[in-house]
Amino acid sequence: MRGEDVDHDWAAASIRRIVGTGLGELPTPLRRVPLASAEVLLKDESALPTGSLKHRHVASILCDALERGQLGGDTPIVGATGGAVAVAGAWFAALLGLPVTAIVHPRTSRELLARIESEGGQWRFAEGPPAGMQDEGRAHAAEQSAYFLDHFAGGPWAPHVPTPADEILAQLDVPPAWIVTGAATGHTSANIGERVKALPTKLAVVDPENSAYLPAWLYDEPSYATGMPSRVPGIGRPRVEAAFRMDLVDKVQFVPDPASFAAAAWLREHGIPAGPATGAAFWGACQLTAGSDTGSVVAIQGDAADVPTPPDLDTLSYERALDTFAASGDWRPPRQ
Repeated sequence: MRGEDVDHDWAAASIRRIVGTGLGELPTPLRRVPLASAEVLLKDESALPTGSLKHRHVASILCDALERGQLGGDTPIVGATGGAVAVAGAWFAALLGLPVTAIVHPRTSRELLARIESEGGQWRFAEGPPAGMQDEGRAHAAEQSAYFLDHFAGGPWAPHVPTPADEILAQLDVPPAWIVTGAATGHTSANIGERVKALPTKLAVVDPENSAYLPAWLYDEPSYATGMPSRVPGIGRPRVEAAFRMDLVDKVQFVPDPASFAAAAWLREHGIPAGPATGAAFWGACQLTAGSDTGSVVAIQGDAADVPTPPDLDTLSYERALDTFAASGDWRPPRQ
């Protein structure tokens, strides 16, 4: 769609409709975790309407597309993911009255497909390998004269949509010492980093097994790739994505996969719904506060789904380490 063909009144009304769902008005909660000697808070992005941090990301992408004249009142939307982005994309497309199709991996769970459908979206299985899904999605969008919802692309965050950091800084009297998040596309960490770079607040990114972000950051090598997928849904990538800004990250922390799943289970046992991506961020936050007076640390609670722990992961020693830390402040993670 060409910018000159856009109904600007419709686009402006659509932006107001997106922001009017609560973004920018009702911040997601900050939840204090019961720990004896550390102040760790969770920024509960699972409280957003589609239950994940990706809801805010998709809102930003679509507001930017509306500003640029890339979306009109009859423009179909195509995405290439079977995860939280597809669910959020379907939710916002329904809000704007636009058709949406997600290109998904054939192994996508029936539960996720049902969620896409329940939000008013359609899906179709990808015909090629996972590495080519984005290109397949772009091709399908071109065939349909549709807008391609590219959640891997870099670019500025839409000014209408607050980042988690904007809300955190407004919710706390004193800026936190650290904000901890995972990285998948890298878009959220980049925009948190932009918001706090002039403040004493530092940004940490947690990275699971098989992911490229930690070695890329350590060696300042943005082309680094592992070629292997992450087992922690929502974070970790086999390559460094375009949106990831290494220059804005103060620390990248490796979190073993058993720790991510153990921390999620530990949080659920303490009444906090959490998925393994949140578990990884919480583990990283505990690690940052251990043995030092860091001040408050805010971890992004990006998901709340109770994802089954892979059967080959032994999480018991990691859960015991969290029990000890919560009770005494003594940080004794299992040796790798």
